[in-house]
Amino acid sequence: MSEYVLELNGISKTFPGVKALDEVQFKLKPGEIHALMGENGAGKSTFIKVITGVHQHDEGKIYLNGQEVVFKNPKEAQEKGIAAIYQHVTCFPDLSVTENIFMGHEKVQKVTKRILWKEMHAEANRLLKELGANFDSKTTMGTLSVAQQQIVEIAKALSTNAKIIIMDEPTAALTRNESEELYRITEKLRDSGTSIIFISHRFEDMYRLASQVTVFRDSKYIGSWGKNEISNEDLIVAMVGREIKQLFPKAAAKIGEEVLRVEKLGRMGFFADVSFSLRKGEILGLTGLVGAGRSEVCQALFGIDPPDKGKVFIKGVETKISNPLHSMNQGIGYLPEDRQQQALILSWGIDKNITLPSLNLLSNKGWLNNKKEEEIASSLTKKVNVKTPTIYNLVSSLSGGNQQKVAVAKLLTTNLDIIILDEPTKGVDVGAKSAIYEIISNLACRGYGIIMVSSEMPEIISMSDRIIVMREGRITREINGKEATQEAILEAAMTNKETRQSGGSLEVASL
Repeated sequence: MSEYVLELNGISKTFPGVKALDEVQFKLKPGEIHALMGENGAGKSTFIKVITGVHQHDEGKIYLNGQEVVFKNPKEAQEKGIAAIYQHVTCFPDLSVTENIFMGHEKVQKVTKRILWKEMHAEANRLLKELGANFDSKTTMGTLSVAQQQIVEIAKALSTNAKIIIMDEPTAALTRNESEELYRITEKLRDSGTSIIFISHRFEDMYRLASQVTVFRDSKYIGSWGKNEISNEDLIVAMVGREIKQLFPKAAAKIGEEVLRVEKLGRMGFFADVSFSLRKGEILGLTGLVGAGRSEVCQALFGIDPPDKGKVFIKGVETKISNPLHSMNQGIGYLPEDRQQQALILSWGIDKNITLPSLNLLSNKGWLNNKKEEEIASSLTKKVNVKTPTIYNLVSSLSGGNQQKVAVAKLLTTNLDIIILDEPTKGVDVGAKSAIYEIISNLACRGYGIIMVSSEMPEIISMSDRIIVMREGRITREINGKEATQEAILEAAMTNKETRQSGGSLEVASL
């Protein structure tokens, strides 16, 4: 009997012009949580698809419980007890939880082939109860939160009697409390004998759960270590191939005149009495716990959901925010938190995505100037350092970090003064984060006023000139960036104490 439940030796996979996996190896023990880490583009996604039978490897061997296997399709991998839970949950939102759990392997009566709904609902509820879910099997999938949908995905894996579960960035879209709940479920699965491959960019995930960590870089296997055998610094070097001596490369930008001021901004049911200003060359951090109203304020400023109270002044002139086009014409750009759903068209090329906001500047009487479009797209692709063979490659072919760079490049095609970045480094690796921070810093030095929403304390503290903390739709504190601490931010984010108001304006003792 083999020591390993899953073993990959010398696995290679080549696509036209790209070697996605180059003789990688991986070993997974029974009842083990094994972290797989690496930058976007390191080969992790292809690795998952080879294990689950989506792709067949070109070279190397896969062993399951000591026996060599070759999966021709995902069904064969599933029958052998392998399941994957992806970062972006793939579900049928209009169907019930039960239908999602048993999709593709429904319980049916042998003779009549009639679906056994009663048995399926009972089994689904049993699995949900085991996982500590607070909803039942007949709930419509689309009404669940991302965290709840992931519980359904885990239940689906268990319904196929999976002994190996691959979790791909499962905490990327979760709050801290939701992540803790996922940790609990993952540890429970481990204790029951399930082996788990946990793919994540977050070091806290690895240290919290895994006993072993393997690193891929540039489609190659770099090494495997016990989690206590490698330091943060060495892990970064293994992932990136170099030391990142300055993860937050913030240059000193010249702070100029006021470009934006909001006074007592409000939107019924979401936020109220929000007042702050933004100056040219300034990075204004906006933080707080998830649900504090940060994104809602940004969406109101960009006209997605316009405010119903308060005033907005752009360069000293009061303006009425009505829709995104109006906001863009007023010099405001917005990078939403969910780049794949809201910022990019994945089935389009890089060039078309970048130039989409500026079609009116690139066309004449309905005719698009293709040469000018190509020049702008090429220039901005280089400026934000998107790693791609050509600007005509589909955005879906890029890593998460490079997709984010394309989303940032879109903002630079129009004449903006204010850029709003909502969680600009969410779901990207440490190397891509550093590159995005450098882009943000350069934008500030070029005179853009930047509002940066972030849940990551080191990011918000290191990159912000000033920090606004929100709780339950209201500003609780404003802090000078140089004086900010995690303790001060958390206290403001978690207490009911509201910022002192004096004469209708925000009074901040730390400034």
